[in-house]
Amino acid sequence: MVKVSREPFLLGDESIAPGTRKTIDLPLSLLSDHTPITLTVQVVHGRKPGPTLFVSGAVHGDEVNGVEIIRRVLRLSALKRLAGTVIAVPIVNVYGFLTNTRYLPDRRDLNRSFPGSSAGSLASRLAHLYMNEVVAKSTHGIDLHTAAIHRSNFPQIRCDLSIPEARQMAESFGVPVILNAALRPGSLRQAAIEKGVPVIVYEAGEALRFDEVSIRAGVKGVVRVLGDLGMIRRRRLDQAPAAPVISRSSVWVRAPEGGIFRARTKMGSQVSVGDLLGTIASPFGESEFPIECPADGIVIGRNNLPNINQGDGIFNIARVDDTDAATEAIDIFQDDWEQNS
Repeated sequence: MVKVSREPFLLGDESIAPGTRKTIDLPLSLLSDHTPITLTVQVVHGRKPGPTLFVSGAVHGDEVNGVEIIRRVLRLSALKRLAGTVIAVPIVNVYGFLTNTRYLPDRRDLNRSFPGSSAGSLASRLAHLYMNEVVAKSTHGIDLHTAAIHRSNFPQIRCDLSIPEARQMAESFGVPVILNAALRPGSLRQAAIEKGVPVIVYEAGEALRFDEVSIRAGVKGVVRVLGDLGMIRRRRLDQAPAAPVISRSSVWVRAPEGGIFRARTKMGSQVSVGDLLGTIASPFGESEFPIECPADGIVIGRNNLPNINQGDGIFNIARVDDTDAATEAIDIFQDDWEQNS
């Protein structure tokens, strides 16, 4: 029998030996009918030392793409030769996941409740448990998200580019656009970074819908980060097809009037000031309002509903210094997807 000098990984009351994996249920609370609810985590503890990466999905319970991304990552044979530890949490907000909703039963947003408190609201208690059992034991993190319900996001990474380790993970993830996103109070990303754990957020697809492009891009992105961190062997096939383009800010284009929305612009499209993005028409055909682009950039998000109220966000435009370079990166990304699908 080969002796392994590396220490076991401890999570909750469980000990995970090097070279093994274990699924652990961390007690959280009881529902009103006394059904027990747990935070379920799978730990893959490599034989060799290395970083500890947490990968989380469904912090918002209706954002299901991340659940599938983590499921596929955990099936990869490369994890059999893992250096370091992966803490996989496919469903953080189990309450929202069971009911197909974004929030918890107390209507709080979990991603505005970190770092939480052991004596706070239900959301606060879940955030506190996650911070203490997962984030505090990690060196790096990837948080997987989609757009909110009835919206879609083009595959993108959001991170604080002033944090070198976060920027490195963002670039190695390999999707076409990196958005320099400010830290939001109460978010998992902010709470983790305050604890010294760099975190990137992957945004792609929409709530309550599997999107195969977004899922595959997410799996490849996690694999690239694992390779860049030295946790698995880097393969030539895993390299990103093109260097990502950095956006320093984005702007939501809002509906100038309520009515029936018809988009004229696709996700990932290059747009310029004054371009026609779509129209909003009266249901009776009496009027039609053009939606013009306010900035040069790339369409990274859009509203999918045909019925729109005045002031609703309908397009999210990422401002980029070089729109031609961004378009090229997106074209290469889309070509790579089509060739490998």
